Amino acid sequence: MTSLNRREPIILFAGDLLAFSSALFLALFVRYGQTPSWELLKIHIPPFATLFLLWALVFFIAGLYEKHTLVFKGKLPSLIFSTQIANSLLAVLFFYLVPFFGITPKTILLIHLVISFLFVVMWRMVLVPRFGFRHRERAILIGAGNEMKELREEVNGNERYNLVFISSVDLDHLSGIAFREEVVEKVYSESVTSIVIDLKHEGSAKILPSLYNLIFSNVRFLDMHKVYEEVFDRVPLSLVGYSWFLENISFSSHTIYDTLKRGMDVFIGGFLGLLSLLVYPFVMLAIKIDDRGPIFIVQDRIGEGNRIIKLWKFRSMKGSDGGVWLKHEDERVTRVGRFLRRSRIDELPQLWNVVRGDISLIGPRPDIVDLGKRLAQELSYYTVRNLIKPGLSGWAQLRQDLPPQSVEETRLRLAYDLYYLKNRSFILDLIIALKTIKVLIMRKGI
Repeated sequence: MTSLNRREPIILFAGDLLAFSSALFLALFVRYGQTPSWELLKIHIPPFATLFLLWALVFFIAGLYEKHTLVFKGKLPSLIFSTQIANSLLAVLFFYLVPFFGITPKTILLIHLVISFLFVVMWRMVLVPRFGFRHRERAILIGAGNEMKELREEVNGNERYNLVFISSVDLDHLSGIAFREEVVEKVYSESVTSIVIDLKHEGSAKILPSLYNLIFSNVRFLDMHKVYEEVFDRVPLSLVGYSWFLENISFSSHTIYDTLKRGMDVFIGGFLGLLSLLVYPFVMLAIKIDDRGPIFIVQDRIGEGNRIIKLWKFRSMKGSDGGVWLKHEDERVTRVGRFLRRSRIDELPQLWNVVRGDISLIGPRPDIVDLGKRLAQELSYYTVRNLIKPGLSGWAQLRQDLPPQSVEETRLRLAYDLYYLKNRSFILDLIIALKTIKVLIMRKGI
């Protein structure tokens, strides 16, 4: 989308690699007290180049290439520092547990870690703001409803975006607005270059003739809903109707994607399932010591095509929740259960459901049957999320800190699920998988 510079993640990635590479050259210079020879560089470049790509992957998982993360510049050094701590551990494992390259650079690695941290901070804090995508274009927002307000507050309150709304027009209250003074004249007096407008609102038809001539003044027009979707990574629900599904949701054959997705489920799900068997005895013992109840529970959930599937979990409650939302400190959750839910260890048995094909690693979260039926009655188009296979982790789970506790929170989850339905791909699945790792490490969510 033109309103947000798509080149920024690429530029950030290239700059990070350049910072890592420059730090290596300087580290070799400091270590040996002279300009590194070509022979010395040939020894160090292959292993370090591989390491740099792994470091960039860690940066990605940490969110350093996202448009929402680095809102406050003061937090950037500490985020880079904590990420480099993780990269330091990765470097040690890389050189000492995988001795493929035949070198174990202790001193050089230490020097490089210090210099690379300084270089990356300098690059991100000093040089990046000088690039053109940091320039904020002046824009006018024309729309209605809460989504327009959310968009205005998010964009104007976040220097990450290259737009700033100097004015907004509510299409629901056009009669009391001097439109020409509010929009047309401001385009020239305030050097406005973009107008973000809700073209699907019935009120927009009245002002299109007034906006038409602005095309000749090099003003670009952007669909408000597309801007909203890219900013928030969710579908604006006010836009959702029968025509939206016909236009955006296609379930034609995706042979390559479906094959890759199923292969990832079987391979990763099977590997993690076997690996998780190591913790089963400890979990089983903890549950028995806690309240001597059953170790596993089997839940009926809604799967692909609204069919009922049975999912296995380690028991974390004294009784079934019956599809009722859990409170933050629900008394039904056992002491061991709180830890199991917080760490998501209670879901480890579901890896075998992944291998079986009941669910996928990535997809919308499957509802308990009773709750799903109730939500389908209260939320329009809710059952559309069941058109694809549900998953252990999903786009909505990453975007919402906690599971929904009300119909309104579930409505927001639906907006994220529809975004996934519309944009699902192997790359998006891979992004969700990597970010899920971060969530598990940070022990966020349930």
